[in-house]
Amino acid sequence: MEYSPILAPVIALVAWTLVVMLWMLVSRMAEFRRLGVSFGNIPAGSRGADLEGRANPSAQWKSHNYNHLMEQPTIFYAIAITLALMGMGGGLNYWLAWGYVGFRVLHSLVQCTVNIVAYRFTLFTLATLCLMALTLHAGLRVLHDCGLLDF
Repeated sequence: MEYSPILAPVIALVAWTLVVMLWMLVSRMAEFRRLGVSFGNIPAGSRGADLEGRANPSAQWKSHNYNHLMEQPTIFYAIAITLALMGMGGGLNYWLAWGYVGFRVLHSLVQCTVNIVAYRFTLFTLATLCLMALTLHAGLRVLHDCGLLDF
């Protein structure tokens, strides 16, 4: 069965998100041990955010990044699948999608390790530019097919 090439970076980002989730779990469990937290003494309804101010900030960075991977990447998944369905998942769009994934992985590595905001912001901006280009390509195609653009 054939599939659109743009689905490969989609799968890669899902896989990376699962890696970050496991990294977060390992980090959080170590921090729980350090704080003396166990499943037996966690109050009902507690959330990871309740650890803010108690837990070592670097232990929380993985959780923060995991949450970020649940935010903007959802738009990436939507536009990548849209481009695949439109038959536009190759060429420049394929490389823009890999650019997006690469910048998001680098963003994760920075946030989960050194967490320097200037570096994170730069990587986030570069990823966002890739996402904007993918969206522009899909939008222009729709406008063209509707007869609103003639090129």
